[in-house]
Amino acid sequence: MSEQRITDALTTAFSSHSIVFWHDADGEFSFSVKNLLPDGVELLYLDDLPALAIKLQLERAAPLARFLLYSTKPVPDLANDWLLDIRLRSKSFHADNASILLEDLGLNSQQLRAHLKERAKFLKSRDRVDRLKRWVAPNDDAMDLDRKMIAVLAKTEQPDLPGILLRLFSALVQDGVANLDAEPKAWSDIVGNDLMDSFWVLVEQEMGYRDGAPTLRDFLFRILVTDFSRTVSGACPAQLSHFIISDKARAANASVFVAGWRSHMQHFASYDALSGSVARELGLSNVIAALSAESLAETMTFEEVERRIIQDLKGRIIAGAGADMDTLRGLIARRRDGHWANKLLAHSSATTRALASCYDALEAAAAFFELKERFNAGFGFATAEAGLAAYQTELFRFDQLYRQINHAADGVEPMGWALLHELRERIESAYSGWFVPQLGSAWSKVLEGKDSLLSSWKVAAWVNQPDFFETHVMAHLDAGIRRVFVVISDAFRYEVAEELVRDINGKSRFKAALTPMLGVLPSYTALGMASLLPHHTLAYRTNSNLDVMADAAVVSTLEQRSAHLGRYQGVAVKADELLAMGKDKGRDFVRDHRVIYVYHDRIDMLGDKQGSEGQTFDAVAQTLAELNQIASFLVNSLNASLVLITADHGFLYQESALDKADKSTLIDKPAGTLRAKKRYLLGQGIGESGQAWCGNTAVTAGTTAGEGSMDFWVPKGAARFHFSGGARFVHGSAMPQEIVIPVITLRESENQSAKTRAVEFSLLGSSNKVVTNKQRFEFIQTEPVSERVLARSVLVSLRDGETMISDEQSLTFDSSSGLMDERKRSVILTIKSGQYDKSKDHFLIARDSQTRVEVVRIPVKVDLAFANDF
Repeated sequence: MSEQRITDALTTAFSSHSIVFWHDADGEFSFSVKNLLPDGVELLYLDDLPALAIKLQLERAAPLARFLLYSTKPVPDLANDWLLDIRLRSKSFHADNASILLEDLGLNSQQLRAHLKERAKFLKSRDRVDRLKRWVAPNDDAMDLDRKMIAVLAKTEQPDLPGILLRLFSALVQDGVANLDAEPKAWSDIVGNDLMDSFWVLVEQEMGYRDGAPTLRDFLFRILVTDFSRTVSGACPAQLSHFIISDKARAANASVFVAGWRSHMQHFASYDALSGSVARELGLSNVIAALSAESLAETMTFEEVERRIIQDLKGRIIAGAGADMDTLRGLIARRRDGHWANKLLAHSSATTRALASCYDALEAAAAFFELKERFNAGFGFATAEAGLAAYQTELFRFDQLYRQINHAADGVEPMGWALLHELRERIESAYSGWFVPQLGSAWSKVLEGKDSLLSSWKVAAWVNQPDFFETHVMAHLDAGIRRVFVVISDAFRYEVAEELVRDINGKSRFKAALTPMLGVLPSYTALGMASLLPHHTLAYRTNSNLDVMADAAVVSTLEQRSAHLGRYQGVAVKADELLAMGKDKGRDFVRDHRVIYVYHDRIDMLGDKQGSEGQTFDAVAQTLAELNQIASFLVNSLNASLVLITADHGFLYQESALDKADKSTLIDKPAGTLRAKKRYLLGQGIGESGQAWCGNTAVTAGTTAGEGSMDFWVPKGAARFHFSGGARFVHGSAMPQEIVIPVITLRESENQSAKTRAVEFSLLGSSNKVVTNKQRFEFIQTEPVSERVLARSVLVSLRDGETMISDEQSLTFDSSSGLMDERKRSVILTIKSGQYDKSKDHFLIARDSQTRVEVVRIPVKVDLAFANDF
């Protein structure tokens, strides 16, 4: 040690004491001690002066005098120490490295000097010593110091074993690829600084892992399998039993660490990669192939578990196990709250997105088959009014669920998994082979005949599409609304609108209502768009384009519609152009107008083309997001108080390719045909055909009778006249999917009763005592979710103050059921082993998953007297 460092150390010693004893038993500094004194310090040689003389000199000294009492002899024992009274109020000094470090680190125990000498390799780095000083406490023992030294080498945020393990294990993954045999630099540093044995002692003390030749690889296998075994219901598969940590209390700590690792936002990706590698080496897919979803419901250790559960649930859905659909939904809800299918992590993991999509598909499929079970006998409508009402209130769900299933399954396809292939085939068969034909057959009976819908095209209480402006726009303007925004999304069908309304009503400033409207026939863009405009008359112009005119003005293009709307203090604009204006320019644009028609086109743009029709359901998802964005912009930036969202027509779509049976072949086009499309023929004087539903637009669209109207043929049911171009996405005919037009009325609402709030929940049962390392807590959602009572996800844990003493589990309360039993949710928490004060309150805490706001705090007592009995 340098002389300057000794002087510095003495200076530090005198900063808190005026008397310092230095016993230099080897006499190493006997000749140089005078040169080492800090300024203002007087040297007294204990070996040359009697104890009494020293005492007298110290007592007679000035109040601020400082003395170094130096000796080349060891410290005397207490019985023979004549200066003990002085020594007890002074400070001892040692000049060896270990002693200086003991002083620098602020440690109290002189017994640690020998331990610090053993850690010379670590302590020779000043940078490491400085980092160690942040964590050292005066009463630390040798194990505490080693743990903190290891933490310094691992560069952890806190000097605890979980933090060390996170760093070590994460370093086994590079660029997303796991290498179970890699040696992280931090591990090399731990070994190189003689701290490996201490590391394994620490691991054994906290997590119960012990092996004759311990390795990080083996330890990883052991904690993952142990976590798996603790959560699987029933006996752990025999093939894995030799990996289970036998010390059950400490195994709980291992399980808590594993749970914390996979939920750690910075390190969960390394968990995913390493657990996947371990699962592959274990051959886990074969090991758990016979286990049921129920037995794995609480197991989050391996991704393979998720796949096994999905396979099991898929099999049940396909088998039609309707009796246990509630169980199935409960299992899906639990898995969504877990790690692998949690949508909170989906933004950064393709696997998580795919697994979450699997559950979306399974849940929608279960609902589809459950709905189908209720209508297995098919459909029958006494009147057109009854048929439209049935579609509007319930049957639209077939289309909606079919879309949701296929869109979710499309999200799985990039992974190359075959998990949902059989399910998709069954759904396709049920939808395209049963629902659409059955609905078409029943619907045909109310369209055809003497008093059919085609003969009048009116239904009690339903607004016809040509009356949209008078009924929905003008009525509000007359009632005092200053400005009305009308958003028209091409091919935005009713079932999509219903989903959008549920989504919009989850926003506290918005209130949306959905009503149906009877669309025009044929259900195609030019006629549908024209009918939505203000007009006194609609009429065809028999030119090459078959333009539709409103009040004798052609309204085929955006510019033409805007000019027409100008007569009504209105204007037309594309949605993307309006959004691009931003707040200030947007307000300037709408300031002088009472009616603003905003045109949006996503579904029809992609669906009505052969090359992109397969993207129809993806286009629907984009439409939902874009219409949400548009609505928010109109209300929040342009101060809209009323927004109407509607469509020109709906659509039919099926995933499977069509065959000859789906084709309503026309031998020859009838004389007088002016336009022939897959789902409609337009002409004048074309007569009628038994192969089609036939009519005239004067009846079905209110066009001017005579030359201003068109005769039409539309194929029956879901058939197409031809397959040229795309054939899976169509519109134009009279199926409910095409002619039930949504009208969403969206208002800003400051009414307190209309504002949303998160659903309430509470703990079931009166027990407030935890006696085992695994404890189940059951909660009840006290009310159903609704448009104004929103679902809530929370993180549940046991805490001692702010310190978690358990793992943290996610729970989602999102049930819309009126039955309390269906609104129960449970979670199993693993409590760390340790000594807990049985009389002290610990707390069961639930915090909102997104805001981290505490929503539940329940006092509990922790008494792990039976910790090993689970």
